[in-house]
Amino acid sequence: MSGTPVHGTWEPEPAARWEDAFLSGNGHHGALVFGDPDADRVIVTHHTLVRPGDDGRCRPPALAAALPALQDRLLAGDTAAAEDFTDGRPLQWVRPFHPAFQLRLNRPPEADTHDTRAPYRRAVDFTTGETTATRAGWTSRVFVSRADDVIVQHVTAPHLTLDLSLDPRLPGAPAGLRIGHGAVLTPEGALLTLRARYPGSDLAYTGVTLAAVTGGTVKLVPPGVLVEGATEVLLLTRVHRHTGELDTVAESRALRDLLAAPYPASYDDLLARHLGQHRTAYDRVTLDLAADPAERALPGSALLARAGGPALLERLFAAGRYHLLSASGLLPPRLTGLWTGDWNTAWSGAFTTNANLNLQTASAAAAALPEVTEAHAALVHRQLPDWRDNAREIFGARGVVAPSHTDGECGHTHHFSREYPLHLWTAGADWLLKPLLDHDETHGTPDPRTTAALAEVALFYEDFLQRTDDDGHLVVVPSYSPENRPGNASWGTLNAAMDLSAARHALRAAADRHPEHADRWRALAERLPAHRVNADGALAEWAWPGLADTYDHRHLSHLYGVWPLEEINPYDTPDLAEAARRALALRGAENDSAHGHLHHALVAARLRDGAGVAHALDQVLGGDYFHASLMSAHYPHRDVYNADAAHALPAVLVEMLVQSTPGRLVLLPALPASCPQGELRGVRTRFGASLDLTWTADGCASARLRPERTHRIELRTPSGAEPLDLAAGEDRVISVKAR
Repeated sequence: MSGTPVHGTWEPEPAARWEDAFLSGNGHHGALVFGDPDADRVIVTHHTLVRPGDDGRCRPPALAAALPALQDRLLAGDTAAAEDFTDGRPLQWVRPFHPAFQLRLNRPPEADTHDTRAPYRRAVDFTTGETTATRAGWTSRVFVSRADDVIVQHVTAPHLTLDLSLDPRLPGAPAGLRIGHGAVLTPEGALLTLRARYPGSDLAYTGVTLAAVTGGTVKLVPPGVLVEGATEVLLLTRVHRHTGELDTVAESRALRDLLAAPYPASYDDLLARHLGQHRTAYDRVTLDLAADPAERALPGSALLARAGGPALLERLFAAGRYHLLSASGLLPPRLTGLWTGDWNTAWSGAFTTNANLNLQTASAAAAALPEVTEAHAALVHRQLPDWRDNAREIFGARGVVAPSHTDGECGHTHHFSREYPLHLWTAGADWLLKPLLDHDETHGTPDPRTTAALAEVALFYEDFLQRTDDDGHLVVVPSYSPENRPGNASWGTLNAAMDLSAARHALRAAADRHPEHADRWRALAERLPAHRVNADGALAEWAWPGLADTYDHRHLSHLYGVWPLEEINPYDTPDLAEAARRALALRGAENDSAHGHLHHALVAARLRDGAGVAHALDQVLGGDYFHASLMSAHYPHRDVYNADAAHALPAVLVEMLVQSTPGRLVLLPALPASCPQGELRGVRTRFGASLDLTWTADGCASARLRPERTHRIELRTPSGAEPLDLAAGEDRVISVKAR
């Protein structure tokens, strides 16, 4: 390979827009860093910061009594029947995610002694989570500590003079936000506080920043302080959402304790404590595509302008894993990860579970980020009581039904309308539990929480799947394929392919974990109908006679059986795989949502379609979806800040190179011609082995497996299939043809 891939990115100018700010995070706190020597800003975020709403309106609709009548009408051919299945409420979005405030460091013009013509550079190091900005003698360094849950900033310059304040003025901040500032001098320098109370609520959030100043003086200049003649300033910042008043004295004491024995007393010591957790996670997996060293040296914006090539893919893979790790902790990533600079965050900055969250976290098991799966599991298990309410209130059933949108607090289904009848969607629990199953298979230890949750999904299907067709097959009614509709019917209908695949998978997975109920649940799964192939030879989105497919749509819900499930694959179900390939070829891009292109790539990879993967990647890399921060947008031309593409892209690159199930390893299933050589190191398989893969331009490839469990698997390569015996603790090297 041509040297070490770049594990970071840089720019020659400060960020002018918050979307271009470099990102740091620990899964709780987030920081958007602008890196301006004269007016530096760090926007502070936290996963808990969602605007309060009317909790009474966030209950699921009580519709169970009306369910039998709806089922009768749909089965009788009333294609619009589900449009009446509502409690009449208007569309109720989940509570929106928002930023906290800006930490502002302004250098007064009369105090500005640095040479504005001097070279400037800002960078983010993915291996450390640290952003840096430098010009002449001025340096600013920022990271968010995983060890101490604090945002740390260190500024140095000769004769450093700056105004320091916490500024709540961010785009979209509500006019009724009640702000209280505080600033006091301390032995270290100063303590700044900002309390923001939401309009009409007893909820508030409070930011606290401890400034430790070396040299110079500190003066109170409300709402902040003026530092004059210092050599360095160390800032420690936290934000808390709370009711009543926060004990800022206790929080101040906690921050001061970080600077006192036996804890670290310097920026570098705090960083070292953080690296033990961050670097360990980040370094587990690397991708080297043998890029040109000259391209690897370019700023991120310059690489993006080239719209392709190995150097860009390397950097986006590294950035995607970095941002995914940084956004995952208390919760998994939102639609915007852990970051936003605007109170009017698109789609409320929600966790959207009918594609977006699932795509973003798709690489967690294979790309060795169990921290992401643990955050995902925290969201699932915290909300199970609300999921039970959904099943009972809407469907009159035991068990659980997951919502398609959540703010991270409330798991009730309440976001629905005529065009988006998301309360009819029953596949969400299976999709949200699938990554937890993948994690258990990868690490070889079943999580009892996942086992218990699977039983609840199975109980729901036991109660819900009561209707049958003329052939005696169970019917999923009502059924919904996010977020599409048949060409000749309404959105709420029958036997969506996704619902069939999810029910089959959930019942079988639950049976595997619960032998005492296995026969009953497997028998129920067997009564579900097969998938339907339509007149175009494509896997139909609805397995119900007469329902017409609508091809031009951003979602690929009907191909759920291909990815993330393995129900449909080229090896065990070749005819269905061919129908799925035809369905994928017919699918349009609709509004060019980034998640649609990446979803397309993941399905294409499972179907061994390297050209399809390459085309989908080209659409994203050539569509101007990435900001200079290497965070992505939802639409082309960097329209609407959104983490889907940034976080999902590593999963695509892994899946085109390595796929696994508990009994199968697939090497180089969908290698694009644009990646003729490379090395992927450290990926994990679902049969309990780590793997390094190298492939060369002459068509040769080699894989080194390090199994933790003794197992016989099936090995699939471009040359064919063969059994492979693995012994725990014994490395196995395999040589294959890459194409």
